[in-house]
Amino acid sequence: MRDVVEIGLGKTAQRGYHLDDIAIVPSRRTRDVDDVSTAWQLDAYQFGIPCVGHPSDATMSPASAVRLGELGGLGVLNVEGLWTRYENPTKVLEELAGLDEDAPATRRLQEVYAEPIRPDLIAERVRELRAGGGTVAVRVSPQHTLALAPVILDAGVDILVIQGTIVSAEHVSTTDEPLNLKEFIADLDLPVIVGGCTDYKTALHLMRTGAAGVIVGIGGDGWSTTESVLGIRVPMATAIADAAAARRDYLDETGGRYVHLIADGDIQTSGDIAKALGCGADAVMIGEPLSLCEEAPAGGAWWHSAASHPSLPRGAFEVAGEPLGSMEKLLFGPADEPDGQLNLFGGLRRAMAKCGYRDLKEFQKVGLVLDR
Repeated sequence: MRDVVEIGLGKTAQRGYHLDDIAIVPSRRTRDVDDVSTAWQLDAYQFGIPCVGHPSDATMSPASAVRLGELGGLGVLNVEGLWTRYENPTKVLEELAGLDEDAPATRRLQEVYAEPIRPDLIAERVRELRAGGGTVAVRVSPQHTLALAPVILDAGVDILVIQGTIVSAEHVSTTDEPLNLKEFIADLDLPVIVGGCTDYKTALHLMRTGAAGVIVGIGGDGWSTTESVLGIRVPMATAIADAAAARRDYLDETGGRYVHLIADGDIQTSGDIAKALGCGADAVMIGEPLSLCEEAPAGGAWWHSAASHPSLPRGAFEVAGEPLGSMEKLLFGPADEPDGQLNLFGGLRRAMAKCGYRDLKEFQKVGLVLDR
């Protein structure tokens, strides 16, 4: 049973653990790194690495999403972002990249995102992604799914990502018709990824909507302000393990339907990726680390999608830093620094080899230890 702590008379809290609180324990067997596979598959779509690009305009343009696909990952474009508000957002991105730490960055983000979304640009961006030759995936918020879904689906995407800070299968509203995820997904003939979620029960309910994948976490990193604004913080190791338990129960419930878990939060280094997968994730969503590659459209600046919210922004703006190298170097090396920020998936392969596992499904069984 989970450790429950009494924080005051009549009030308890469950103990949770972050990825920094755990470490991987090698087993009795090791394996040659060349015999290790990092491939994974979502529905009919196969990927060489378990990497999903976080749909921030700082990192995901049509060109960078295509490039991530060429390197074996899944790029996700935000259809509520700058690329569907401006015919050519390059100048806006260059301006944002040039902001310094003294600039009113949040106010400027709110201003540039006040431009309305253009359906014709959604269709155009999907065509650009399709022309790149890879898997086409776009992100839409739950609030705008019903309004934007027709143009998204008509444009012809392969994977739809419905993502918010927190997404539930039972949204209640007395003013608007809420999105019924189960009915919406049932009417589609393409895989849908939904999230984020933070606990066992929500993960299980999202799986019951028919989703092919569930995002675990809220994209938390050093620039996320969700905790200070909403009081919500996700201990990712516990959240992933709880969602993995929900997946096991859902497998039993359905007689074998497998739902993929995508960890989104506290993922900065190759070691973080290995620990997230060791907790039970199938893939990780990479955000801020991709802002440091040469292909990043914002030139090294970084912000979350929620950082531009018109009334309650939940993310700080990180001023542009020096690129660490190409996207290929970031993902596959070679690394010329020893901190795990480069060669992210080479590091994962090495961790799997050191622990004796040949593929990602096996690696989910790796031993873990609390080291704090």
